[in-house]
Amino acid sequence: MRRQQFLRCALGALLAPAAARAATSAKPLHWDTRSLVGFGTTLSLQAAHTDPECLREALDAAVALLQRLHGQMNLFDPDSALSRLNREGRLAHPPADLLGLLRRAQAISARSGGSFDVTVQPLWVLYDRCRQQGRLPTSAEREAARQKVGWQGLHLATDEIRLAQPGMGVTLNGIAQGHAADLTARLLRRHGVAHALVDAGEWAAQGHNAKGQPWTLAVADPRQAEAWVDRVGLQGACLATSADNPSCFTPDFRHHHILDPRTGDSPPAFAEVSVLAREGALADALTKVVFMAGPQGAAAVARDWGVAVMTIDKAGRRWASAGWPGLRA
Repeated sequence: MRRQQFLRCALGALLAPAAARAATSAKPLHWDTRSLVGFGTTLSLQAAHTDPECLREALDAAVALLQRLHGQMNLFDPDSALSRLNREGRLAHPPADLLGLLRRAQAISARSGGSFDVTVQPLWVLYDRCRQQGRLPTSAEREAARQKVGWQGLHLATDEIRLAQPGMGVTLNGIAQGHAADLTARLLRRHGVAHALVDAGEWAAQGHNAKGQPWTLAVADPRQAEAWVDRVGLQGACLATSADNPSCFTPDFRHHHILDPRTGDSPPAFAEVSVLAREGALADALTKVVFMAGPQGAAAVARDWGVAVMTIDKAGRRWASAGWPGLRA
């Protein structure tokens, strides 16, 4: 983007006198959308700006950002930075985006006592291999994989990321989508976009929708397709949801893709967890922390981390923490 255009789009409101800002705010908003495939799903952007050209450039930049993040963190691309780290056990000169996300993940791991851990990948590989064989892992197989899991064995430095032992692996499926939503929303704000809804697999909202109303999302029912269990007004926050149904190893949903790094098995109580937070990466990661905490610990997670939580257990019973802004009634 030309420097003058960027300054006009992103900084004009900060530099203009009050009267000029008021005049700008009275201009009609132009809305536009983008969609793309990334992080294993379809991503979408809705945003508005008083200047259509500024809006186009902002959305183009947001799409480029999402494509870059996906390219670095895609486990299914053998040339991605993450795949090279897992294959070789080290990654020299890591991309700043990847390094920053791993540092955020490590901080959450430390504070959560390891209930969130991006090095859980060896367990996923084991369960997926056994699924293809029509069985579950044995206790011995599960324990062998669990010995290769541990966030303390992921060593981060500006010039290198390194795994402590052979067979370790990293997955960012539990935090990358929320992180991408954060970075995309931040980029749009830098371009002067005050009203936007970012769907990067998890959600980030700012301002209002095209009808001038707060952004409101429906939380899907984990057992009934096209049904929902609650509606949530985002009010500038980020929403993340994790459920047992996208990838199951048994038809009763007891064993699924959310794996406890400390036990090597799926936590048994919840079918779905939603977290509302100011930061998408945190909301994304904490859905797994709540899964691990179970019904006895969910309220403490919400309180200690300053977030709002809603859970659905295996029997379909709904629980929400204090501060959950549900609109179900």
